[in-house]
Amino acid sequence: MDKKDIRILSTIAKIGTANADEIGEETEIPKSTVHYRLNQLRESGIVENDIYDIDFENVGLSITIISEIWATFEEGYHEIVGEELAAVEGVNQVYFTMGDTDFVVIAHLTDREMVEKLIEGYESIDQINRTSSKFVISTVKNEKNTLNDYEVDALIDALAA
Repeated sequence: MDKKDIRILSTIAKIGTANADEIGEETEIPKSTVHYRLNQLRESGIVENDIYDIDFENVGLSITIISEIWATFEEGYHEIVGEELAAVEGVNQVYFTMGDTDFVVIAHLTDREMVEKLIEGYESIDQINRTSSKFVISTVKNEKNTLNDYEVDALIDALAA
């Protein structure tokens, strides 16, 4: 990746489209170059798909639960327990972590009944020793594209070949 690729990716994150015309206007990179670079980024696996962000609250999944999970340590447990957690209905993200907590799980749910089912799903996994779940009162930041968390120059300094 070079500076142009990073500028293109940052612009996609900023304006929310992979439209070559709009990216070209924003970056002052010629449309043909943008189109070519987008194809290269797709072929290399850096750009995975066209993004259609969904607002969970507008869909009705307005309750966000963040759970810490402690599990019994054994060889490969992070894969086994991680997959079982990922299969629990409503679970959106599962992270295997370092430190006191083994996993952090994020779920988006509609009501208390779904929260109860989520916790029951956790309890049905034999290797789980303990859970601690938190209800999100309000979201302060929910940037869907990590590139928006950086200035373009900082990304260029860190990533450009």
